[in-house]
Amino acid sequence: MDNSAAAVIFDLDGTLVDSEPHYYEAGRRVLADHGVTGFTWQDHTRFIGIGTRQTLETLRAEHGIAAPVEQLLAEKNRIYVRLAAHSTPVFTGMRTLVEQLHGASYPLALASGSSRAAVEAVLEGSGLSALLPVRVSAEEVAHGKPEPDVFLEAARRLGVPPRRCVVLEDAPPGAEAARRAGMRCVAVPYVRETATDPAFASAGLLFAGGQDQFDAARVFDWITGRG
Repeated sequence: MDNSAAAVIFDLDGTLVDSEPHYYEAGRRVLADHGVTGFTWQDHTRFIGIGTRQTLETLRAEHGIAAPVEQLLAEKNRIYVRLAAHSTPVFTGMRTLVEQLHGASYPLALASGSSRAAVEAVLEGSGLSALLPVRVSAEEVAHGKPEPDVFLEAARRLGVPPRRCVVLEDAPPGAEAARRAGMRCVAVPYVRETATDPAFASAGLLFAGGQDQFDAARVFDWITGRG
């Protein structure tokens, strides 16, 4: 039986690039502008892996912010894109894996809970834009993660059945979305404390130590059916 994948789909934030600090700072500034102070990194980690709209809807309700979600989205996106365009580091092992898969002619896609503008800004500054031409943002599907919409749309655009796709994810909602999409998953927790989350139990490969433990060669062999 051939266990190799036919296509690979990457999550962006926290998986391919270390953009979470930018998202935290953008969110902190927006909240402060609306009178909510003291938003910490620990507060931010609750929302890693969840789409920006869902995050802001929750924060708006929790803090009684009067501004509509669309306004908050526009404000956060504006700040984030400015930060991301300046500098968003790509994880070394992930860059290696993308380049290896591209060299082996694997169809690749990116599926993100971020806005299209944010995705484009990060990829343009990463040097990986040409290697990931198929991109699906949160704005292009009905439901964000943990619903499978963004991954299913990526598979549709690639022309590959979901069961032949492998997803790389860093957060429990993304891993759950991959499971619901019927795709195999390589999990690389951004927040190491989430490694025991039940959503990661279905992952085909789990690097509990996060990016420090990530092994691009091992993942390449697993995706291609060599190991």
